[in-house]
Amino acid sequence: MAGKLCNCGCGGLDRRVFFVGALCVAATPALAKAVVSRPRAEDEGFMRIALEEAKKGDFPFGAVIVREGKAVATGRNSGIRQNDPTAHGEMVAIRAFCAAHPAAELKGATIYTTGEPCPMCMAAIVWSGFTRVVYAASIEQLATRIGQIMLPSKRVADAAPFETVEIAGGVLAEEAMALFK
Repeated sequence: MAGKLCNCGCGGLDRRVFFVGALCVAATPALAKAVVSRPRAEDEGFMRIALEEAKKGDFPFGAVIVREGKAVATGRNSGIRQNDPTAHGEMVAIRAFCAAHPAAELKGATIYTTGEPCPMCMAAIVWSGFTRVVYAASIEQLATRIGQIMLPSKRVADAAPFETVEIAGGVLAEEAMALFK
């Protein structure tokens, strides 16, 4: 039924096909959303690893990927060093993980990052299948020090109809913000 062309020769979809498709979309509940949660006991220790990575970055952003309670990849902002504007801490950590493991193993993992993920990084986190994001400083906090795209990670996750992502923020935020001199 999908893709059936209109009989009038205009090349458009048949109005009935369009209408039925629109009804299906409207009747389908959103499958995904961001679930905002409180930090857990183990979050501070993993965030400290991300903070150490941030200290080595071109900008003070670091990330660590955790699976089954173990840190399995880290990343730091390397945009200047690599001449790559996409080399944010989260992206570098995801690339490092995928260089050593099948990308499918990111499903169910947690990523810790010293700054709330920007829209690019949050989209990559969603596409990768992470089930949890833990960040230190929020976009609003970071915007007091550097330019930010003012789109919270929750809004990006809420726009993804295929994954649910748990988000916890504020873990060691003051320490993350202190890295900006």
